[in-house]
Amino acid sequence: MFLTTILSFVLFTGFVGLVTWLITRKDNHRSSTGYFLAGRSLTFPLIAGSLLLTNLSTEQLVGLNGLAFSEGLSVLAWEIVAVVALVAMALFFLPRFLKSGIATLPQLLEIRFDKQTAMITNFIFLIAYMVILMPIILYSGAQGLSNMLNLSGLLGIQNDTAILWITVWFVGIVGSIYALWGGLRTVVVSDTLNGIGLLIGGLLIPYFAFNLISDGQGIMEGWRILKTAHPEMINSVGKSTQNVPFFTLFTGVMIINLFYWCTNQQIIQRTFGASSLAEGQKGVLLTGTLKLLGPLYLVIPGLIAFYLYNQQGIKADNAYGTLVRQVLPAPLTGFFAAVMVGAILSSFNSALNSTCTLFSLGFYKEILRKNATDEQVVKSGKWFGLFLAIGAMTIAPFLAKTESIFAYLQKMNGIYFIPIFAVVVVGLLSKRVPAIAARAALLGGVSIIAAGYFIPGCDTMVEYLHEYHFLTIVFVGLIVAMLIWGKLAPREEAWIQQDVKAVDLTPWKWAVPTGILLCIIVCIIYYTFADFGVL
Repeated sequence: MFLTTILSFVLFTGFVGLVTWLITRKDNHRSSTGYFLAGRSLTFPLIAGSLLLTNLSTEQLVGLNGLAFSEGLSVLAWEIVAVVALVAMALFFLPRFLKSGIATLPQLLEIRFDKQTAMITNFIFLIAYMVILMPIILYSGAQGLSNMLNLSGLLGIQNDTAILWITVWFVGIVGSIYALWGGLRTVVVSDTLNGIGLLIGGLLIPYFAFNLISDGQGIMEGWRILKTAHPEMINSVGKSTQNVPFFTLFTGVMIINLFYWCTNQQIIQRTFGASSLAEGQKGVLLTGTLKLLGPLYLVIPGLIAFYLYNQQGIKADNAYGTLVRQVLPAPLTGFFAAVMVGAILSSFNSALNSTCTLFSLGFYKEILRKNATDEQVVKSGKWFGLFLAIGAMTIAPFLAKTESIFAYLQKMNGIYFIPIFAVVVVGLLSKRVPAIAARAALLGGVSIIAAGYFIPGCDTMVEYLHEYHFLTIVFVGLIVAMLIWGKLAPREEAWIQQDVKAVDLTPWKWAVPTGILLCIIVCIIYYTFADFGVL
């Protein structure tokens, strides 16, 4: 069984690597546009595949299913609210990003405000990715693989800490090779190939699991058994004591999703490489359509794991890997493990590629070596990325004591999500707010949220309000403060965004109808499983 599992794992991983190399081997990786933006050649299937898989890494597969194991169906809010955010990205944010021809979000803030604002944003992104995002991706990936493949038995090592370190460094090294030597297009192509495998494998998990709990009588019977056994878990409406209370859908959960899908460099960089606005919009909206299927493999397996293991004292973040190992046949376990590695690599190398981009174009080219050639800029990013990768691989194993990796990720993300998103929104919607207001909002917002989380007394207040409501209060406060600043001490000339003619900005004719339809479907899904009696 072990041999079959490992063989299928190696074959699929090798297949993705070979096909990616064959497709991208002639790409120009020496120029900054070729390396960081894939030569602005990405079409909508590649954009959608890469967006989906960059998001669907193991902090989602392991973390969100773990949260569903603990709290039930209410956590599907993270998936369906994401669809609304993707609609906002396609219709509002993407046209403005492509109009300025940017490669990084800080470049937009430099155009709108000034170089100092861009530098602060660059620095915040780099620190957050190294200390928060990349270690979480590596840790959750290692946990998922360890449980799925039973690596302690396979390798004959009973020390869980040793297994964790080995797996983290294996994934980190392979991911670094993809990101640092291949560039964005290599990342995108491998993402798309793994994305196909992920959708197939992810949907197979609930299929086999429902057949397991129904003794082969089918999915519908399995769903009936699950609902009958634990009806309290099948409710999309979150109670006040849960991770996603109902009213936070309209405050912190929505704002976090809007930042993540509309202004998070790791995610949106592949949309900057779109060959046209229409291709970018189709790619983003296709991602939104595919996200509607997300609960099937990001939430339902966690509920099934609760039915099977809730009396066994299993840790929430171990539930998904344990379920996969139990329900999948050996050949499919190896295949899905390979897909999981692809998902881990996707998020890790996307974050790494983004940090290289931020450093090379934001610091190296602007401060350290202003007359650097394109080749020198790319080389600097690779060396900096290697440094960050080593740092992330060193930090990741120390997250083992975290109760819920997904909840921890969302909490830590709020520290930098909120101020950056507030500045971007004000920058795009106002014409007179000065750069000093944006800089004050970035530094002040990070400080206020960090104080609310970590200073004794303040954390009690945040807990009383609920952290997502707290983030919304800070978000609104920052926007109001910047707008008032713009009224009292406006910039001398109104800002007017210039079209740099980087790509064709003709929108996709079906973008608005498709966006409206997706939002309607989101409301229908949520209402179908809603029991508002818990409020």
